Amino acid sequence: MSAGHGTEQPTANGSPATALMNHPAPILAGHPKADLGERPAPTAGRQPSAPLDVTALPWSADPYTDALRAGRGPLYLRRSDGWLLPLEVERWCAEADAADLEVLGRCEGAVLDVGCGPGRLVAALAARGWRALGVDVSEAAVAHTVRLGGQALRRSVFQPLPGEGRWDTALLVDGNVGIGGNPHALLRRVSQLLAPDGLLIAETAPVDVDERVQVHVADGRGASGTAFPWARLGTPALLRHARRAGWRPDGQWTADGRSFLALRNRRTSSAAEPPNSTAVTSSQRARNPSPDRPAADR
Repeated sequence: MSAGHGTEQPTANGSPATALMNHPAPILAGHPKADLGERPAPTAGRQPSAPLDVTALPWSADPYTDALRAGRGPLYLRRSDGWLLPLEVERWCAEADAADLEVLGRCEGAVLDVGCGPGRLVAALAARGWRALGVDVSEAAVAHTVRLGGQALRRSVFQPLPGEGRWDTALLVDGNVGIGGNPHALLRRVSQLLAPDGLLIAETAPVDVDERVQVHVADGRGASGTAFPWARLGTPALLRHARRAGWRPDGQWTADGRSFLALRNRRTSSAAEPPNSTAVTSSQRARNPSPDRPAADR
């Protein structure tokens, strides 16, 4: 499928799951970490913005691409002062582990994985009969997701996406709360994508940190990508940002040394769902539905 927006928007009466089923084929997309800023969705009657030039973005043609194709690191986020944050490429390219499966067990309805990377979560959901879509700006990441049997779209989270305002669950794992270096803008955008009372599951840093920095992807051997803004948030920091942005806390936990936070969307119904819309509402959503029951059937 082409990257054009016109044929990718769901009908007003369709759920995100139905929109996915109507796609002729998944679109190759990239890693969410490449998003550099907020690009609001078009309002009714306006044409969508031009497609994002992903070739000019980090995570698109840098050591990240090479690491994904090899399935291993070393790979780091490098700050301007030389500080390095190791990136867990091997875990990202492996099957979903116990901590991942706990996250998936908390998902509801149709799931949007923001910054899906090589797609282990999208693939695991698809294998269980769930409707799920990954969005990412890295072609290598999206291609990997598709090979695993998942659906993925090469798109920035700040560009128009299918099923806006009707997704039941959104995921921001593997540090993706850092996308764009602006937590408030990211939380506002995810709120627009989710249905009222929709669920966001985010992975936070295992320490109490709240920072916005410039970083680039490095392989530890001298190769590095383009610099871009990034954020690191521990659970207390994400809770502060979430409350200011109108989210309601819905639980937090740790698993295998990783920290997670669940948030509920407080956005009320809007024009995104007409009065006669057949989109699934929060009252109709089943919590932890049967894995052999696709979201489109509920």
